[in-house]
Order: sequence, then C-alpha cells, then structure tokens
Amino acid sequence: MARIAIATDSTAGLPPALIERYHIHVIPLNLLFGQESLRDNVDITTEEFYRRLKTVKDALPTTSQPSAGAFREFYETIAKEADAIVSIHISADLSGTVASALQARDMLPHIPIYVVDSRFTSMALGYIVLEAARAAEAGASPEEVVAAAESIIPKMRVYFAVDTLRYLHMGGRIGGGAAFLGTALDIKPILELRGGKIEAAGKARTMKRAADKLVELLVEQFGEGARIRAATIGAAAPEAAQQLAERIRQRFDCVEMYTTDLSPVIGTHVGPGTIGAMGYPV
Repeated sequence: MARIAIATDSTAGLPPALIERYHIHVIPLNLLFGQESLRDNVDITTEEFYRRLKTVKDALPTTSQPSAGAFREFYETIAKEADAIVSIHISADLSGTVASALQARDMLPHIPIYVVDSRFTSMALGYIVLEAARAAEAGASPEEVVAAAESIIPKMRVYFAVDTLRYLHMGGRIGGGAAFLGTALDIKPILELRGGKIEAAGKARTMKRAADKLVELLVEQFGEGARIRAATIGAAAPEAAQQLAERIRQRFDCVEMYTTDLSPVIGTHVGPGTIGAMGYPV
C-alpha cells in the first residue's frame, strides 16, 4: 500500500492534536510587518499577530505565500517518508499558495504530488484536509484521496461577521464613505466565503445579532437539526467563538465541532473581533 502524505498550509488552523494524530505536514505562510518577515505560527503566534494588528495606525501588515523554493524543500523532506503527497491549500483567489505549490510540483517530476485548491481557508480548509487524511489512513489511492477532499468543497458553507469596517477599509476592500457610514451606525457586516472569494451576506447592528445571523444562515443551508461537521473561528475573540459553537450545537446534530483562531491571512483584512461559522452536511 502506498504511503500517502497529507500536506496543507498554516491558514487551515487545524488544532495541533489533529495535525499530530493524522501526521499532517504544514507549511507556513509569511507575515510582513514593515520590513519584518515572520513565518505564521512559527515565528509569531496567532495571538501575538492580533495583538500587534490592534496597534496598526496606517498600513496593514501584508501576507505572502511560501515561495516555490520553500515548497520544493518542503516536498523533498516529506518524500523521504512517503510515496505520494496530496497537498491541499487556501483558495487560489485569496493567496498565491497554490501557484507556488504547482511550481514546486513541476520542479519535482519524480515525486507524485497532487495539489488541490480547497477554495476555502481556516477550518473549512481544515475539514477538507481531514477528509483527505482519513481517506489516506483507510488505504485509499492518491486519486481517491484527492476525490475525497474535493467531494467536501461544494458542500461546505462559511459565514463570518466583522466587528469593524476599519480593516476592510484600510485594506482597500471598501471605500472611505462606506467605512465611515458603517462605523457611525455600528454596522457589523456579515460575509460569506463562496467560490473562493469573499462576498456580502448581510449585516447586523451588534455582534450578538450577527452571531445569531451566522447560525440562521447555516440553518437555512442545512435545515434544523441536520447532521453536520462544523467549526467556529474567532479573531482575538475566543469567548465569542465558543459561544457561537454552543449555539450551533443547540440547532444541529454536530458529529464534529472545533473552535480555532482565524488565520492572519484573512484576519489582516477583517480585523480583531471577527467571528465565523462553517460546516457541511454528513
């Protein structure tokens, strides 16, 4: 039986216990604070990132994907103990990570490497990675592992609520007038990650109402009491994310539920206080 290694990137936000349990290989993205380059969750924790983000005055930090060279080294190390690699990453519309992975794959024609664009990030990506890891553990072929991962993508739904429009405005995602209006009215935008891109999904006056709306959006998609795998995320908002998880458990039959930090790649643009809910039917 072929030894299939599962790889992903640091935006997946997988709990360390799951990474260890399924022997998942994780390549970090890079965070740039001015001239300082830091590897996500290697040189800086997610908690430290959000603490520093709150102090930003003018320009937001930027993020960058691992280079093709970094991916090549990553794959060469993995290949020492595997016959094939299934590498699943953040949406190509949000990051150049998939492009770098494909470049590295082409540099290593002697290693069977399968690169998958998850179309998501955070624990939505994490669940897709878990599906692949479980298929590999069950003895699936590389092609079957890829198919298992890709089968989750059209079923996944991701919604999140933003506490302030400041970061969306600073990142150029909305105009100054819209940012001022949202701040004045204390509007909490509700967004959806759909088709690999961030789209508007609604708004609320408070984060509590926004959290209610996130749950209702999942109910609209899956139906009351549906059997699902779910996760909640928070950007420097662990208590709110935990409370959101409890609300979801009350409305669904949750086979699995995780609460994790929102990756800096998305957190840079939406800011601290953001919460999100995601899931898919099983």
